[in-house]
Amino acid sequence: MLLAARYVLPIAAPHIIDGAVLVHGDRIVEIGELEKLKASHPDEEIRDFGLAVLMPGFVDLHTHLEFSSMRGLVDDLPYSQWKMQLLDKEERLDSEDWEDAARLGAAEALQSGITTIADISDSGASARAAAGAGLRAVVYREVSTMNKREVPDVMARANEDIAEWREYGDPSRLTVGIAPHATYSCHPEVYRQAAEKAISEDLPVSMHVAGSKDEYDFVKYGSSRLAVDYRDIYSGVDLGWLPTGVSPVRYLDQWGIFEVPNILAVHCTQVDDADIEILADRDVAIAYCPRCNAKLGMGVAPLGSFLQRGLRVGIGTDSPASNNTLDMFDEMRIGLLIQRSLSGYEPHLIARQFVKMGTLDAARALGLDHETGSLEPGKQADIIAVDISHSHQIPTLYPYSTLVHTANQENVVFTMVAGQVLYDSGRWSLLDIDRIQARAEEMRVKLRT
Repeated sequence: MLLAARYVLPIAAPHIIDGAVLVHGDRIVEIGELEKLKASHPDEEIRDFGLAVLMPGFVDLHTHLEFSSMRGLVDDLPYSQWKMQLLDKEERLDSEDWEDAARLGAAEALQSGITTIADISDSGASARAAAGAGLRAVVYREVSTMNKREVPDVMARANEDIAEWREYGDPSRLTVGIAPHATYSCHPEVYRQAAEKAISEDLPVSMHVAGSKDEYDFVKYGSSRLAVDYRDIYSGVDLGWLPTGVSPVRYLDQWGIFEVPNILAVHCTQVDDADIEILADRDVAIAYCPRCNAKLGMGVAPLGSFLQRGLRVGIGTDSPASNNTLDMFDEMRIGLLIQRSLSGYEPHLIARQFVKMGTLDAARALGLDHETGSLEPGKQADIIAVDISHSHQIPTLYPYSTLVHTANQENVVFTMVAGQVLYDSGRWSLLDIDRIQARAEEMRVKLRT
């Protein structure tokens, strides 16, 4: 099949005007000008999207699909209070609710042009939903406890789940890893044992790191709302937490978790130059989640410093519970504008860089850039088409700027993963969207009462 559009964005090479992509099976075979490819392959079926952009699907570097039913539930609280409210609301959902909430997130991801997700889950619902929807996914089994005595049981249960989750989908699309939670909810032994397991079994790791001022104050000074509220949650358990006198990054560096070869740090809004040096020296990848960070008052990640130091940085949406939509266009736009408002114009912080961070750079952060993140012969056919024909988008002069500054998730008209069309102009090939939407309404009522 030949997929054609006004613009083709390979990402790893300059864009092509009036271009096309030849797909056979699950792979990209050739990319070039439409007329040349038509002449070379006269018998190929052609799908021409017209005034649109063909590009690799987005790689959402951090999300939680199973929290999609909590969209808009806690919109106007800072991070720590938001977190406590979510912990309370979670008690109202049963296992079936979590499954359908994750399916809702998977449906939105495909409609938004996301073809790969990096998701942190403790239930496995995200892994099952991603596999059922056809998404490419890295799903990390979350682990946490502040009680050292509980660590062996916590890790044993995680080991069982990781083995089970791997059976949910095609291993070429589904990878399972491990995710120690944030510093305010994990005993150091969690990090040590998670690192040992990840290194010995070649597991990817993702973890929330230095995501808020409350977390920073908790680790360094032993104070903040997290210090008080988490003691209430773990009532009857002596947490034994003492101020460390160092930043979250320096604290984590003591416990070996940054020695894992394939590790992703999420947020990193509360870091200084010394922290960035540690992250760079350990080759830690970064998930930049600008809308979540801004909405919850978490701070702003020093993106320019990350890029200048050579860190692998991609963009994540977090979840609809924290930023309301899985819209990578909004993440790119708001992420760019926030950085410019704080730092002024920097030559490397331009629209094309943010499109690259949403695709190829995010794939590199996951170690998946040999398969996805760009349109190149031999890579997986993870391709989306974005309609840019609306009145607020024309004339189109530079496709990267059009995507970042005028597009949104509603402009995605086609999503393909591994050569399989999963979303096409309002239709999902593997999901029952009517049932999912009906279940979302049931969960809305349950969460509001």
